Amino acid sequence: MADKENIRNAYIDHVLTEGSRPKSVYIFAKNLQMSEAEFYELFGSFDALEQSIWTDMGKSVIDEVKGQEVWAGYAAREKALSFFYGFFEQLKKSRSFAIYSLRNTPKGLNTPFVFDGLKALFIDFAAEILNEGLESGELTDRKFFAKRYKDALWGQLVFILHFWVKDESAGFEKTDEAIEKGLNVTFDLFQRSPIDNLIDYGKFLAQNGDLKGFMKFSEAN
Repeated sequence: MADKENIRNAYIDHVLTEGSRPKSVYIFAKNLQMSEAEFYELFGSFDALEQSIWTDMGKSVIDEVKGQEVWAGYAAREKALSFFYGFFEQLKKSRSFAIYSLRNTPKGLNTPFVFDGLKALFIDFAAEILNEGLESGELTDRKFFAKRYKDALWGQLVFILHFWVKDESAGFEKTDEAIEKGLNVTFDLFQRSPIDNLIDYGKFLAQNGDLKGFMKFSEAN
């Protein structure tokens, strides 16, 4: 009986050679000299199989970056950058499949099923490093918004995935630039800004009964 890795490799080879999924699980399993039942013991469908490819890719990158000696000393921004660079470096090894998968997933507001596992994995990872950043003071704990930071990072990952598919620069250097600029802008928004200082000052004045005076001063200037 073929193991998960052999089945995944056979599936990738088929979709890249034929340009489409196998016509049925029965035919695919037969070509691997296994029964249909044996396939379903490992994967519930071709969607589930494809989902596992993306999920395992993300898990491999997380394990790799967390295993680096410098990881413990990284700030949240550096940890996010480390994952993004590592993930797209890993994708280079399977670019043809990644492009096939991205171009054949349904478009819409909801995350396609094949990316559900990767999204859940990434959201947990992002929440972990962002919570560290909030606890250390690197990031600002904004009411109602801080809990959405992880979703903003997932949005960045999806955006850069689609950017990378269209990137024709040597060594995908434009994707590296998009990662750097995109994450730096995102983390700048997560950190304290002059707006936060203004809001805090307004709260202070409201609590101490001088907000009207401040508003009059602002209007005069």
